[in-house]
Amino acid sequence: MKIQKLIFAGLVALLAAGCGGNTIPDPDADAGTMVDSGDDGITDGMNDGGLGMGEEFGDSMDQMDELTMIIYFDFDQSDLRAEYSDLLQRHASRLAGDSRAQIRLEGHADERGSREYNIGLGERRSQAVRRLLLIQGASANQISTVSFGEERPAAFGSDESAYELNRRVEIKYTN
Repeated sequence: MKIQKLIFAGLVALLAAGCGGNTIPDPDADAGTMVDSGDDGITDGMNDGGLGMGEEFGDSMDQMDELTMIIYFDFDQSDLRAEYSDLLQRHASRLAGDSRAQIRLEGHADERGSREYNIGLGERRSQAVRRLLLIQGASANQISTVSFGEERPAAFGSDESAYELNRRVEIKYTN
């Protein structure tokens, strides 16, 4: 029993020694993206040297800028407002025109109501948007839904202006 404790203590000591401040540089990173911040091993790639290395999106990103990505709802409602029909038609057309495009519909609610109720309300809202996109030509395998209920507010506060911003479905293109 005593030997097992010694072996365990030795292993813990070796593990602690192995977690020292040595950092292994990223072989793919160019010299301008690593910032030395001392012996703590933290690097930061947030400078201009690493920007512009990604994939070109061309005109499709210009179209994305035109599309609103948030659908707002009335209090305790999951019915879509008529003002969003044209916007959702454009999203559906984009999905129908590009079979590789995928979106995630994130349903949200304001803080009024229980957590369980708000999760259900966020789900009903995201499903309402999903149904309309499917009717207008999007494919079911392109759309996923999730409900965050009241857990991810867009605005903090307990007034009507904050509540209005929190009753929403966010459309997130995932690819």
